Amino acid sequence: MIVIAINPKRISSHIPSARFTGIVLTWLMTLSNSVSAVKLIDAMISGDITDAPHLLISAGSIWITNVVVFALWYWELDRGGPGKRAEALKPYPDFMFPQMSDPNYAPPSWHPNFFDYLYTSFTNASAFSPTDVMPLTRWAKMLMLVQSFTALLTVGLVIARAVNILH
Repeated sequence: MIVIAINPKRISSHIPSARFTGIVLTWLMTLSNSVSAVKLIDAMISGDITDAPHLLISAGSIWITNVVVFALWYWELDRGGPGKRAEALKPYPDFMFPQMSDPNYAPPSWHPNFFDYLYTSFTNASAFSPTDVMPLTRWAKMLMLVQSFTALLTVGLVIARAVNILH
């Protein structure tokens, strides 16, 4: 809501205050979700969680939030953010979408929108690796690595603990 209040129209230009606010809010969501994941892992290790449905719901909400937060990071950072992408201020992309690799796959005016980054984030968290969207820069590779590691750790520990609880 804060970002929409700063820039209520479609993002068509780079507005530094809106970008700064978006990055700060994404950091806060990242920090909050990380703290939740650490608390969940601590509760699993200490044996405080003995209810499998509660464990699965908690882990599922952390996993889904992780997907959304990383989609926001990808959307906010690729080519300098949505405003700079709209103005074509940065010529080289940080992510290579299939539509960008061959003009036969999409119209010339095609550009990624938030859903494309959400899809990228979901498939990265599900497959623990890039699927059809390739990271081209080191920061994009590092973010995808962190997201995959977080998803793998969360899913692996939760499944192991849930199986242990059910037996």
